[in-house]
Parts: sequence; C-alpha cells; structure tokens
Amino acid sequence: MSYDFGNDKKSAFQAQFDAQKIAFAPIMFQAARSLRNLGILECIKNHREGITIEEVAKELNLPVYGVKVLLEAGLSLEVVYAKDYKYFITKTGWFLLTDELTKVNMDFTHDVNYLGFFELEKCIQTGKPEGLKVFGEWSTVYEALSELPEHVRKSWFGFDHYYSDESFPIVLPILFESNPKKIMDVGGNTGKFSIKCAQYNPDVRVTILDLPGQLADAYKNIEAQGFSDRIDGYPINLLDHSKAYPTGYDIVWMSQFLDCFSQEDIVELLKKAKAAINETGAVYIMETYWDNQRTDAGRYSLVATSLYFTCIANGCSQMYHTQDMLQLIEKAGLRVEQTYDRVGVSHTVFKCVPK
Repeated sequence: MSYDFGNDKKSAFQAQFDAQKIAFAPIMFQAARSLRNLGILECIKNHREGITIEEVAKELNLPVYGVKVLLEAGLSLEVVYAKDYKYFITKTGWFLLTDELTKVNMDFTHDVNYLGFFELEKCIQTGKPEGLKVFGEWSTVYEALSELPEHVRKSWFGFDHYYSDESFPIVLPILFESNPKKIMDVGGNTGKFSIKCAQYNPDVRVTILDLPGQLADAYKNIEAQGFSDRIDGYPINLLDHSKAYPTGYDIVWMSQFLDCFSQEDIVELLKKAKAAINETGAVYIMETYWDNQRTDAGRYSLVATSLYFTCIANGCSQMYHTQDMLQLIEKAGLRVEQTYDRVGVSHTVFKCVPK
C-alpha cells in the first residue's frame, strides 16, 4: 500500500504566502467564525446586488469599525470579494455559512479544541492530553463528557454524530444480512446506533459497553424511544484490559471507536472483541482512514482531528492509516473477511473473523 503523499512543486512566492497563512491561522479562524456568527456573511448572501460596509453595519446594528476589520480579513480569507465598495459572498463563504460539515468542524474546533491547543507541544512531549485541563482534571475526554459545559458537549456530539449518522442507513443492511440476534455496541455513547438497530429489526437485542456516565445518557435516550426491554448496558472501563467483555454475540460493533485508543490498546480491545463473538460471529470495525478519502478536504480534516486526540482526547490515539489498522487486526488474531469502502461521509467498514 502506497505511503506517497504531497509534493514540493509550488513556487517560492506561493510557499511564502502559504507560510503566512499558517502563521496567522488562529487569528483568521476567529475572524471567519465572527463573520458567520455575527450574521455578516448571511447579510451579504442576502444582497446579491452587493452591499457596503456601512449598510451591513446598519442592518445588523454593529459598529462600522468592527464590520470593516472583519470584512477586510474576509477578503484575504476569500470568503467575500469587493467590487465598487460593495461586498459579495464567494463560494468559500457560502460553504462556511451553509455547509453542515463545515459548521460542525468549526464548532468542534472552537468549543472543544481552541483553548487547549496552547498545550500541544507539551502533549507531544508527555503523551498526555494536557489541553484537556482547560475543562478540568481528567485523564481522558471520555471520562469528562458527561460533565463538560453544555455548549462543549453539544459541539463534541455534533461533530461525532455528523460523521456516523450518515453511515448508519448504509451499514444496517450489511449487519443484518446474517440476521443477528445479539449485537454488542462497544463505546456506544448516547445509544444512537443501538436504537437504530432496535428500530431496524424487532427481534434483535443490543448491549452497549461504555463508561457509567455515558451509559446514564444512553439509558435516557433508550427509555424515551421505548427500547429498554431490548437494549441494555454493561458498565466498563474499556482501558482496563483485565475486564473481559460479555460473550455469545453474533456481532461486535465498533464504530468510530478504535481511533480513540493507542495501537497497543487497540490490539487488546480487538482480542476481547474476538472472545465475545460466538462461533459464527464477526467483529465489524467502522473507521475513517486518512489515506482512504475521496477528497483532499477529507484527508485534511482527518489529520487535523488526529491532533485533537493528541491534545484533548487522550494523548495517544489518532485517525489511522489503513495499513496501521490492518496490522493491528492481524495482531489480535483476526482477519478481514470483507471490506466496505465509501460508507457515508468518509468511512470504511471491515468485517473481521477469527483467523
């Protein structure tokens, strides 16, 4: 499998300009976010004939000075352009304003990551999520999720669910081809996937494995949907490798889960998943691999997300290269029986069985 990416063919002039973009990126990110949140981009979008700075300020009841400095930053960001002192929205500005993927990524960056990333260098040196300390004293973000400020939780779950939700309608028919009766949802978070399984098939029973705080949230959602009789929880610290999973399952499902752990932990988690399935069972792994994306935008987003794991989540995991995961699956005594690519936004699903 190739590990060749990128080149160094741009001119020195362009390279220097790109270096300045990096140097001022945190400042310009906040400018773009303010253009969105203050309604300036929306205002310009609504005036297809163009609109002046003064007119924007009057319409939104904002100071002319503030609108001026933001829009001039917007010119360099290429989210707006100016002609005859009137401003117009660009395609990039339109995506910044209306694209749901861009919205969840920007909110996740600001609310979950921005302050903590001041500690990135220290995280690299220590292998610990030092940036998480802006929210409190926890070892990982997963322990903290039920106690984080509500706006942070909203952006975290918005990010997490956006990437998984579009995949569920595609993967459910795949999972239920074998008519499973018992499914284990490892790291099930709020219970969204387990509820989808119960809705999809009236005979299936699902067990969610997660931390007690996460299960408490899941139980509320499960009860609200009327599935308490078919979905239960198994409280467990998934990093305690002395604790086995319950056994006898047709399917062990791991969605956007293994990227939350180091390579050493992944091997142990997969070994326990292997032990949890019955003789004809399978382990399904759904992940986003940065090398297996349809677009440069997808790859860019994923390698940036890796640094969230470094600085905020746990200090030791990442969005993996496909080859990394295949090697770990083999070390755990499993083999990939079938691969499903291009699932949802950016996912790959591996169906794994014992070797």
